[in-house]
Amino acid sequence: MRRRTSIVIGACATLVLAGTAGTAAWTFSHDEGRPVGSWHDAPGVSRTAAAQQRAAAGALGAVPTSGTTEMPARPAPPAKADNRPARPDGGRTLLPESAAVPGRQKVGELLAVDKLLGYVGAPRESFSYPGASYVKVHFDRMTMLPGDYLTVANPSGTESYRYDAPGVLNTNTVDRWAMSVTGDTAIVEMHRAGGTSLLGNLGVRVDRVARGFTRTEQGRVPQAQLIGPGRTGREESVCDGDQSRDAVCYRSADPVAYTRSKAIARLLINGIELCTGWRAGPRDRMVTNNHCFDNSADAYDTEVWFNYQCAVCKGYDTFQPTKVWGDQVLATNHVFDFTVFTVGNFAAIKKFGYLSFDSTRPAKGQELYVPQHPAGEPTRIAGARGESVGNCVVANNAYDGYAKNSDVAYYCDTEGGSSGSPVLSRATGKVVALHHFGGCPNSGVRGDLLATKLAKYL
Repeated sequence: MRRRTSIVIGACATLVLAGTAGTAAWTFSHDEGRPVGSWHDAPGVSRTAAAQQRAAAGALGAVPTSGTTEMPARPAPPAKADNRPARPDGGRTLLPESAAVPGRQKVGELLAVDKLLGYVGAPRESFSYPGASYVKVHFDRMTMLPGDYLTVANPSGTESYRYDAPGVLNTNTVDRWAMSVTGDTAIVEMHRAGGTSLLGNLGVRVDRVARGFTRTEQGRVPQAQLIGPGRTGREESVCDGDQSRDAVCYRSADPVAYTRSKAIARLLINGIELCTGWRAGPRDRMVTNNHCFDNSADAYDTEVWFNYQCAVCKGYDTFQPTKVWGDQVLATNHVFDFTVFTVGNFAAIKKFGYLSFDSTRPAKGQELYVPQHPAGEPTRIAGARGESVGNCVVANNAYDGYAKNSDVAYYCDTEGGSSGSPVLSRATGKVVALHHFGGCPNSGVRGDLLATKLAKYL
C-alpha cells in the first residue's frame, strides 16, 4: 500500500539571513544527530497498473528548439558569512495554485495568508493543516532589528530552521521560501534580543503557505507524466504490477544498488511539485529533467533532499534527510530533456556519492534498476537484485523520444515524481538513461548521448 508521512523528521538545521540593499541571502547548515521520522501506511490507497488507468487526454504540444541552453555564470557574491548567494533573478512570480508542469508530481497547494509577526503583531504563529504531509511558509517581509532572529519549526522542535536579522536594518520587500517542515504544523516565531519597536514597518510577514496534500488528496491527483511524440500515454507507468520496493530492502541482498541509490535526491519544486534528481560526477553537479525545471530561479527555490529513505524494510521510520537548496542551472535542453544544476551547500551532500553516465548504449535485454522517488515517497528501487528483475530490462535501445532513436525503452516501474531518475545498467553500474517518459514502455534519454553532451559540465 501507499504510505504517507505523519510524524516530523528529526533535524537540527540553521539558516542565516544576511541582508544587502535590495537582497537577502541565506545559508544552510545541518546537524545529523537525529536519525528518524515516520512514514505510515494509508488504508485503501495502492499503486495501480497502467493497464487499468485512463489514457491521457492528448499528446503534448509543439516541441521547442533542440539547442542546449548554456546558462551564463552568475558573478560571485560579496564575501559574507553565508554560502547561499542572492537570488539569480532578483525575485520571480510564483506559480498559481493550479499550475503543474507535465511530468512533475503535484503534491500540494499554495494558500494565501496574511500573518504579521514580531514588533506590532504577535511574536508567534502556528500554521496547522491536519493531515498535511509538510508545511512550507513564504515571506514577503523580513524586517528585523539586529540581534533578532526567526525560527520555523515543527511543534516538538526536532526540525527547526533559524533566520538571523542582517547586521544592517533592511526594509525592502523580499521573496523568500523557508525550508519545509515535515508534518502538518509549522510554528513561526520571532525571537527579540530586547525591547520593542514603535516602527510600524518592522516585522515578519507570511503571505503564502504551501501545504502538502494528505494521502487521500494525493490519490485523487492525476499522476500526469510526459508522453512521447505520437504515443498514447498513461497517467500511471507501473507496468503489469508494481515490482519496486523500498531501497533499504536491498541493503543486504543488493548492496551495490542500495549504495548507489544514496546519490539520488527528492526535489520539492516551487513548494508544491516533485521530481527526482541525482548527483552526477565528483563535482557540485546535479541532473534532472528539463521538464522539471529549466532556470536558476526555479532551481533556487527547489529543496534537494538526500538520504530520504526508509530505515527498515517495510517499516515506518525514515532516515533524516539532508536538505540543501538548489542554486544555479548550468545547462538545459528540451529535446534531450536534461537540466544540470548546482546546490547551495555541496559539502553537506558529498558523502552520499555520485553516479556516472555510461558512454556505451546498452544491449537489448540488459538488466536495469531505477532508484527513484515515485510520488515523492522515500527512495524505492525498481529492478533490484534479490528478486526477479522481471520487466526491468532494455526493451528497445533505439526508441523514439523527442528525437529519433534518442531513448532507451523499458518496463521498469516508475510513477509521477520519478521524472529525472537515473536508469542504471546492472552490467556496468552506470547510468544508461535519464528517465522522462511514462506510457509502458517507459523510456529515458540515452546515457551515451548525454555522456557526450554533458562532458564539459560534469
